[in-house]
Amino acid sequence: MKNILLPTDFSENSWNAIRYAMRFFEKTECNFYLLHVNRLDSLAVTDTSLLLNNTVVDKVYTSSSKQKLRNLLKEIAEITVDKRIHKFFTLSDQGSFIESIRKTVNEKQIDCIVMGTKGASEFERIILGTNTADVITKVKCNVLAIPENAEYVTPKEVAFPTDFSLSNNLQVLEPMAEIIERFKTNLRILHISGNKDSLNAEQIENKELLEDYFSTNPFTFHYLKNKKVEDAIECFVESRAVNLICMVAKNLNYFQQILFHSKVEKISYHVDIPFLVLHEID
Repeated sequence: MKNILLPTDFSENSWNAIRYAMRFFEKTECNFYLLHVNRLDSLAVTDTSLLLNNTVVDKVYTSSSKQKLRNLLKEIAEITVDKRIHKFFTLSDQGSFIESIRKTVNEKQIDCIVMGTKGASEFERIILGTNTADVITKVKCNVLAIPENAEYVTPKEVAFPTDFSLSNNLQVLEPMAEIIERFKTNLRILHISGNKDSLNAEQIENKELLEDYFSTNPFTFHYLKNKKVEDAIECFVESRAVNLICMVAKNLNYFQQILFHSKVEKISYHVDIPFLVLHEID
């Protein structure tokens, strides 16, 4: 039984992520937790004393979100394929979004967070909204991020960009191995370098570890030389018809060009290819 957290702000973007999660885990026993966080700083209240009154906050804001969550459950019930293996629960909290996510992850023993990635502005084409970026970098839990235009397709081609910098704990790769096994997926391990032609001793050793780890799965290594990581990923995703991009959180500094630079002009995969960020769990 997996425990999946679905943060929602009741937008079309978050609804798309919920639908994707239901299809992605279609044949997996899951508890889905729908969480809406009421951020107190967004309340339009002129009298600051009201913010300190929990009863008023509950009536003004929390009650409304609980009703919206009930309505969301009704929509989900209409498209749920197998109610025997998918159970849905609603959660409403108030205050800090990240703290609420962390608390829920711990209390419900969440295995994966699935959420949308739509940014703040259509004109700026921000890759990640603030909430998604914060969850990926500040919460120790695997995150499946669903771009606003992503439509579910069975992930038959998975790209795993890596600089061959691995920790000793290869269990971090287990969710990716599980996906490869469940969907009979082809894994494409991608190394992108700038000017260097060869791997150092540590990288070679880690490459061999990956070969051993995925020895029972269909995988191939690919090497690209490009100073711009995002351009290399774009080219690879398009040429291989990649359905899912996986990354390890330990390498996020290296891959910040993929996720955290401010504006995107020509990179198309950000708006339709989901990506999975894996965290080492203590």
